[in-house]
Amino acid sequence: MHEAKTELSRLVERALAGEEVIIARAGVPVVRLVPVATAGKRKLGQWAGRVCMADDFDAPLSEAALAAWEGRK
Repeated sequence: MHEAKTELSRLVERALAGEEVIIARAGVPVVRLVPVATAGKRKLGQWAGRVCMADDFDAPLSEAALAAWEGRK
């Protein structure tokens, strides 16, 4: 653990490079250092033409459908 504290920057770089970094306490593995996944910047319109929505998508549900959703079947 002490070594990890003094070498943290180097360990982070190794994890970012894809290496599995395990930090142990008294010889027992306790944590795995992994990079945070980033989704990147969103691009507007990227789903255009790939998703269809019914004209009545926001219409009220029928009583039977509503009962099924609420578990009153």
